[in-house]
Amino acid sequence: MPVPHLAAARSGPIIDLERCIINAMPSIEHWLRNQWQTHTVPFYCSVDLRNSGFKLAPVDTNLFPGGFNNLNPEFMPLCVQAMMAAVEKICADARNVLLIPESHTRNIFYLQNLATLQAIMRHAGLNIRIGTLLPEITTPTTIDLPDGVKLILEPVQRKGNRLVTEDFDPCAVLLNNDLSTGVPPILQNLEQIIIPPLRAGWATRRKSQHFAAYDNVALQFAGLIGIDPWLINPYFASCGKINFREKKGEDCVASTVDEILHDIREKYAEYGVREDPFVIVKADAGTYGMGIMTVKDGSEVRALNRRQRNKMAVVKEGLQVTEVMVQEGVYTFESINEAVAEPVIYMIDHYVVGGFYRVHTGRGIDENLNAPGMQFVPLAFEDTCLLPDREARPGCSANRFYAYGVIARLALLAAAQELEKTGERTGSTV
Repeated sequence: MPVPHLAAARSGPIIDLERCIINAMPSIEHWLRNQWQTHTVPFYCSVDLRNSGFKLAPVDTNLFPGGFNNLNPEFMPLCVQAMMAAVEKICADARNVLLIPESHTRNIFYLQNLATLQAIMRHAGLNIRIGTLLPEITTPTTIDLPDGVKLILEPVQRKGNRLVTEDFDPCAVLLNNDLSTGVPPILQNLEQIIIPPLRAGWATRRKSQHFAAYDNVALQFAGLIGIDPWLINPYFASCGKINFREKKGEDCVASTVDEILHDIREKYAEYGVREDPFVIVKADAGTYGMGIMTVKDGSEVRALNRRQRNKMAVVKEGLQVTEVMVQEGVYTFESINEAVAEPVIYMIDHYVVGGFYRVHTGRGIDENLNAPGMQFVPLAFEDTCLLPDREARPGCSANRFYAYGVIARLALLAAAQELEKTGERTGSTV
C-alpha cells in the first residue's frame, strides 16, 4: 500500500517537523526510555492522529483498542514480543488470562479483533479464553468468522472474589471492554489482576483529563527538540452540566468554541495557514464516533435542530451526554484514491506494533472519520514505525511512520500520567 498522498502545498511544514523529529531520534528515544522507567504504561493503546500538513497531532487515545485485526499480519512477531514484555511486567508467572470483550457479537470486524488479540496472546505463551458478560450466552458458543477462525465465547462466573469460566481459573483478567455503562458488580473487588485498571474505563475516565496530561507531555517534548508545542498539540477546553435536548449548558459550549477558534486563528496567522479554523465538540467520555460534531462558529451550537440535538445527546449504550470537550479541529490533508485518510497507531506496552489508515470517502477533511460508512476501509501500514531513514527523501513512508510512532507514544505517556492522577484522586489501585 502506498503512503496516502499529502497535498504538496502543505507538505513543507510537516516535512520540517518530520525532519526535526528524525534528526533528534537519539535524544527522543533516550527521553522516552527514561519516561517508561518513571511511569506505568497502559497495557495496550491506540491513538488516532491527524496530519494537516502544517500540524501533526493526536485527537483521540483509546485504552481498549478494538482493531488489532486491521494491523499488517507481517507485524505479528512485533506484537508477540511486545505482549511478552507487557505480561512479564504485570504478572511474570501469568499462564491463564480471561479476556472480557464488548457485547458486539454481531460485529464481525470486532470479533476478528478478538481473534487476533487471542492469537497474539497465545503466541506469547498464554492460555487465553474469552468470557462474555452477555446474560443470553449461558453455554460456550462458537462463532465462525469469515477467515475460517472459530471464536468461542464462554459465560463468566463469579466464585468468591475470582472471575472464572466453567473449567478455567485465570490469574489475570484482560478487559477489551471500555466500561461505558459503568463497572458491573461482577468485575468489582476481584482478587485477580485486572488490566487495564477499572479506572481506565469511561465510567471514570475523561478525554479532557487525558489532553490536560498531554499538554504537559507536549510542552516537555517540544522543549526537547526545539519546536512550537502547538504543532503537535490541539487546543481544548471542557464544559459540564450539558443537556443538548433541553438546551442546557449550550452557552458554555458556544463561548468555548469561539474562544478556541480565536486562538486557532492567531496560530493560523502566525504560520500563514489559509484554511478556516474549526473545532470538534465531542462527549467527554465514550467512543465509537458518537456524540461528535464539527463547528466553525459558536452560533452553530445554539442553532442546532432537534435531530442534531438528539444526535449529540447520547453516546454508546444510550448514555446521556452531560459533559463535552471542545477540541481544536485538525484537518487531515492525507488522501488515497481521493478518500480522506487518517493514521491510527497501535501499541502494546510502550512498543509501537503497527498501524493502519482509517479511510472514508463519505467524510470531509474537517470531519470525524471514526463513523459508519460503506466506504470505511482500513489500510494496514506496510512499514513499521520503528526504522526511520535519515538518508531517504523527506516524506518517505519510513520517516513519516516513525514520526507517527513518536507522537503516538507521547499520547501513550500522557495516558500513563492521566491514570496515575486518576488513581491518586480516587484512591484506586485497580
